[in-house]
Amino acid sequence: MNNSDIRKLQISYDPIMEYGEAWDLQKESVHAIDAGEQPERLILLQHPPTYTIGSQNHPEHLLLDEEQLKEKGIALFEIDRGGDITYHGPGQLVGYPILMLGEEGKVDLRGYLRSLEAVIIDYLASYGIVGERKPEYTGVWVGDEKICAIGVKFNKSKFRKGFVTSHGFAFNITEGISGHGFQGIIPCGITEFGVTSLEECAGRRFELQDVAKELVPYFLRHFPYEEQGESFSDMAVAD
Repeated sequence: MNNSDIRKLQISYDPIMEYGEAWDLQKESVHAIDAGEQPERLILLQHPPTYTIGSQNHPEHLLLDEEQLKEKGIALFEIDRGGDITYHGPGQLVGYPILMLGEEGKVDLRGYLRSLEAVIIDYLASYGIVGERKPEYTGVWVGDEKICAIGVKFNKSKFRKGFVTSHGFAFNITEGISGHGFQGIIPCGITEFGVTSLEECAGRRFELQDVAKELVPYFLRHFPYEEQGESFSDMAVAD
């Protein structure tokens, strides 16, 4: 493949972004990328405490009522990705790849999900952690505990062939995150397995921005892009 054939990818990291703002940003980016007005992008960030309910729409998997949500300061959104209910919050790295798929007429939607899983599995392996798939579920697991949830939407392109992706992955980083918002839901509707984090599996502390920077080369290993502009993974950590 010639360098001219490698598509550019804009990569950004935001320490905290309200869920509604990030959802609007995704929708704006989907339209702009579809129309050829901006490059494809990978949005990395953290959210304040938030529950999102996907298209499977099982409100019974939310164990808190409206008053309890308000007391705990957890926002609730019903959204257009696939999957069930999940939690986003501080200590979790969320990634939203907004990518064009299938312009050449070949679309492997399942393969896209497997590639997202592979990014996390390979990153975990760099710290000696064995991340695995479970055939009946999407996401990445360490033993019988989920470390990364994945839920996406394939937006039918309006201006060309194929789809533009939105939503993405939620990678648990901080120790104890399972005792925060996950206690108020049945995560992804799965009752038989638990939730874990990178810190618990590695036995050490991590800074979220460091993980975001370290993850980028693994993403580019599985998706054939080149970073646009200054390399995010080479940037100094902000004070």
